[in-house]
Amino acid sequence: MKRCALAVGALFSLLALTPAFATPQEDETRAFFTRFVAAQNAHDLTRIRTMLWDSPKMLWFARGEANWGPDAVVSKLKEYYKGTWQLQPDMSHFSVVMLNDDVAQLMVPVAFTRGHPGEAAQVDTFLISQTLLKGKDGWHVASIMPLADTHFK
Repeated sequence: MKRCALAVGALFSLLALTPAFATPQEDETRAFFTRFVAAQNAHDLTRIRTMLWDSPKMLWFARGEANWGPDAVVSKLKEYYKGTWQLQPDMSHFSVVMLNDDVAQLMVPVAFTRGHPGEAAQVDTFLISQTLLKGKDGWHVASIMPLADTHFK
């Protein structure tokens, strides 16, 4: 009986460490974001393009510049990929809010290792805010907004 009580206690302790109450959509968005980061780290522009919302209103705000539409985003990434560009998200601080079944707002701190060609890379951490939209073929990034303050308040 004592072993059973200890086992149940251990199980509840493990459950407390996992996002046990995550909805399927939250799990999907986490998996999608992980694939999006992997595509960026692989510099796979073709894969990235398929993951972006196919709309001229798709927005990536980076380095003080608004990049509107998926083709502009891919063009900017192609330029960045000539140098160093690697992302390391802190998934222990990944947060997603489902605005409805087809719209998600996520936030996660991401360390960017980046540098222009021939220059030493530097690491900067930003809190990344992304809006995801779900279409008939899955999730897509509708907007990406980096924030300099990486702490949730």
